[in-house]
Amino acid sequence: MSQHTLLLLSQDNDHYERLLRAASLPHLHILRADNHAAAAQLIGQAHIVMAEPARAKPLLDQAHKLCWLQATYAGVDTLLDIGSRRDYQLTNVRGIFGPLMSEYVFGHLLNLTRQIPCYRQQQAQQQWQSHPYQGLKGQTLLLLGTGSIGQHLAHTAQHFGMRVLGVSHSGHEKAGFDQIYQLAALNRVLPQADVIVSVLPATRDTHHLFNAARFVHCKVGAVLINVGRGSAVHTGDLIAALTSGRLAHAILDVFEQEPLPADSPLWHLPNLTITPHNSAYSFPEEVAQVFIRNYVRFIAGQPLDGNIDFDRGY
Repeated sequence: MSQHTLLLLSQDNDHYERLLRAASLPHLHILRADNHAAAAQLIGQAHIVMAEPARAKPLLDQAHKLCWLQATYAGVDTLLDIGSRRDYQLTNVRGIFGPLMSEYVFGHLLNLTRQIPCYRQQQAQQQWQSHPYQGLKGQTLLLLGTGSIGQHLAHTAQHFGMRVLGVSHSGHEKAGFDQIYQLAALNRVLPQADVIVSVLPATRDTHHLFNAARFVHCKVGAVLINVGRGSAVHTGDLIAALTSGRLAHAILDVFEQEPLPADSPLWHLPNLTITPHNSAYSFPEEVAQVFIRNYVRFIAGQPLDGNIDFDRGY
């Protein structure tokens, strides 16, 4: 069997190199590039690239031997632009982010519904005062995206006694959901949702999916959480929905422009919670295991897990 050359392009190169060398993968020669100059020099030797998508993108035209690119993230939309190369296998990381996403979504949701910031303020003022609240039991959660992350969120929601609806491209049934609809039915489903969570990828169909026309169908006082891609939400229309009270609150981990500019009006909305795209980190130990399993499949000529369809965008 011929040798395969792997090039590591990540801020965690040192960690990945140690993990992969310890795995003693057969016929694998490992190179690493810790800066762009080194990457440009080495990319032409690589049959396989393991990379953060943004680091790999400017080098693709020089990757003459490239057969397979394993992204270290779930999101690979930067590699799917019109005109980008498609003559290689592209895989992303799936199946490991569900627990972290659940911690993020329900941590923030409980922080909001149980008014924890308010009680922290009262504690500082030695003030003893209770405030009414509504539990999550009986509320309806609408999940846009029913893959591995969506399914984990659905199961977590069930533990709180929530009714769980889903929206996906296919509308096929998945475990943990009370009902799943196709994307075309979104306007009909939105009025039922107390909490809306988007874990959608960036595709032509999801671009500005939430705009002024869509927010009209939301239940007044609903909460919107976006942990998918920022392009799914029209920023200006979201501001209007929050200002008018159509949405009670939004929790955003992703934005149309990242980092979020200092002059963005989003910073100043009292009913908006902002986090810097950190809802679910790609921990090297878990990502390395994804690569190891896929490498075994790669050298055996088997289909790879997490394979991206360039036309669908996921």
